[in-house]
Amino acid sequence: MIYSFSNSGFRDPETGVYNQTYFMEVFNREWHRHIRDNQSLALLYLCPHIHETIYQPQLLELFMKQVQLALLRTTDLLARLDNQAFALGIFEINNAGTQVVLERLESKIAEFNNNLLSQRHSPIEYELGGCVCRPNKGLYLDNLFTTVEKHTQQLQSKHHSVAKVIQF
Repeated sequence: MIYSFSNSGFRDPETGVYNQTYFMEVFNREWHRHIRDNQSLALLYLCPHIHETIYQPQLLELFMKQVQLALLRTTDLLARLDNQAFALGIFEINNAGTQVVLERLESKIAEFNNNLLSQRHSPIEYELGGCVCRPNKGLYLDNLFTTVEKHTQQLQSKHHSVAKVIQF
């Protein structure tokens, strides 16, 4: 039997996306490369409100596969941070490009929700927030993650699905 890296230790076993450890390692490396190359990047948090039941097993896995379809570039990085949040690292991108990615993500999620509705299930609500920034030696990576987390928590006060990105 040939060993498959697709199921190795850097993947979340429930969803199949990268795990937090792998994401942080790659994002840190990309952060420093973007400082060197004077390029901007985006960090997004996606917080889907999914409560799996016996009637909807593996709903989170199916949802995340749909999200992955919205990420067209191989350099885009999707990972599970915890039970409530996923992180997306979008590299070499500006504000306009980030907006295009957000629109694609929202479109894929809407498509997924329409499919759920056709099967008589409730749609999935979510928050999608983040920051676009141009890393430099005066900015700290920890501050970016803290800012994105706070921004996404502010979006949770709304009672419907919402996506918004700010400049860091």
